Order: sequence, then structure tokens, then C-alpha cells
Amino acid sequence: MHAIRIEEHGGPEVMRWTELPDPVPGPGEAVVRVAAAGVNFLDIGARSQGGFGWAAPTVLGVEGAGRVTALGAGVTGLAVGDRVAWFYRQGSYAELLAVPAEELVPVPDGIDDGTAAAVMLQGLTASHLSTETYPVGPGDTAVVHAAAGGVGLLLTQLVKARGAGVIGLVSREEKAAAAKEAGADHILVHSGPGFEERVRELTGGRGADVVYDGSGAETFASSQLALRPHGVHAYYGPFLGVPTLRPTDLPNSILLTFPLVHHHVPTREALLRRTGELFDLILAGRLTQRITGRHPLAEAARAHTDLESRRTTGKLLLLP
Repeated sequence: MHAIRIEEHGGPEVMRWTELPDPVPGPGEAVVRVAAAGVNFLDIGARSQGGFGWAAPTVLGVEGAGRVTALGAGVTGLAVGDRVAWFYRQGSYAELLAVPAEELVPVPDGIDDGTAAAVMLQGLTASHLSTETYPVGPGDTAVVHAAAGGVGLLLTQLVKARGAGVIGLVSREEKAAAAKEAGADHILVHSGPGFEERVRELTGGRGADVVYDGSGAETFASSQLALRPHGVHAYYGPFLGVPTLRPTDLPNSILLTFPLVHHHVPTREALLRRTGELFDLILAGRLTQRITGRHPLAEAARAHTDLESRRTTGKLLLLP
């Protein structure tokens, strides 16, 4: 099989189209032929910095969808040919992947492989942010950073479905339409700090109830200043910078959290329930995953370059 492998950390140029032995399933594992793999900022951080345990050499990628081709000893509830998806298994930029069977979720017939792959990590992240990190509801106002990005578009839809208002931040005017289409009530075109005054104007001086912030250290302070007293700053953008912070820097008695999607799906039961909720919303037409780029797996470096440019909207996929 072929995969995208790095021997060292660095820019997109360190990604190599590499031939590797086909995986063999161990006990409790299934081998999946990857139909589509999602591209995430997490992958860029793993490639460039090696954060979260991504030591080189390694095969990149964490999410995807495909069909089961082989089963290891002790696997039940799966059959060769089943369509499945997964949300965090290192090495997903590959033609074949061995995955613990308990990490695989069934994909409904009405959802194509690309959509299934695209919604896993970002969809579960958006679900976690809107239901457990800060469970938004009617009367709440949420600020969504990168509202035209993969997480941002899904998060905007989920926040609106729960009855809350959305102030969407986008870095360029051409991204505003996508955020508006997802349901954002207000769009602020802003590529750096200084948006807090506009948020306060839009909330009658009160401030937002929650800021979902995946935009990095540059906007960290403004996100906090945009919050009402005891508001929640949900910061999930560590690969874009981690600011130095003292507790006394926090304004308005706000609450700061660093949400990790693994805490949203700590058990297989939770994984099946949460992905099932997302798939049901997609099948009902209430949640749309906007896929704006499909690249051959061998051209993964181009996908990374596109994503790092911050000019893309929605989700990018790699197709083996």
C-alpha cells in the first residue's frame, strides 16, 4: 500500500508518498480500505511540530471512512465489506489502515464516504463544544471563530439548532457567505484582535455567553474581553499558539476551558451515540458538511498548503 509519511517535522515538503507493507489485523482489529481521509489543522500541527505525541517518522492523518477488508481474532459485530468511519486513529493518510474494531462506527446507507469522513473529528468537536463544554440554549449568544471553516460551519449549525444566536468571525469578506448560509446571525470580518467592541455592541453591551475559539494566541485576549461576566472561553486552538496566562489576567470572572474531543466520547457507547446524533441530523437535512476540496492522497502536501493559507472554507478531503 501507499501512505503519506514524514521522516522529520517541517513544512509540507516533508510529506512523502511512501510504499509500506499492507497492514495485517491483530486481535480485536479490522483492516479498512480508506475511501476518504479528512484534513485537519491537527494534521498540520503533527507534521510541523510533532505535538500530542506525533513523533517522526510517522504516517499522518487521524480520521476517515472506508470498507472493512479483513478482521482480526475476536472481532464481532463487523463483517468484511461493512462501511465504517473513525475519528482519531493515527496513520489515516493511507490506502489501508488497521483500526481497533471498537473505534469503528457504522456509516448509514444514506451518507456517502466523503461526508462520513469529513464529519468525524470536526463534527464530534462541534458537538462537544455546543453540548458539554458550554451547552448553548435559547437566549444565549455564541461567538464562533473561523465560522467558515470546517468546525465553524458545523458548530454554527449545531448552535442554531439548539436555539442560540451566533456571531461568526471570518478572516475574509469572501468567507462571509458560507458562514451566513450556515445560519450565523451576524458576521464580523476580522483577521486579528480588536473585535470585542463589536461583539459588545451586538449584545447590547452585555457580552457573549460563550466564545468558541480555535483561532490561536493572537485573538486570545479579545475573545475573553468579548464575554459577559462568568462567560465561557472555550479555547481549542493549541496548534496556532498557546499564550502565557496568569489567573489574574482573566476579565469579568470568566471561565476558561481547553476542551478535548476525547472527553466527549470516552466510551464506545458514547462514540456510537454521538456519531449517531450527527448522522441523524445529516440524514434529516438539518446538518450539512460543506466539502470544498478533494485531493488525491498523493497530493496531500497541496491540501496542507491550501489549509494553511486560511483561504479555504469548509472541509478538505484526501482520496486514496
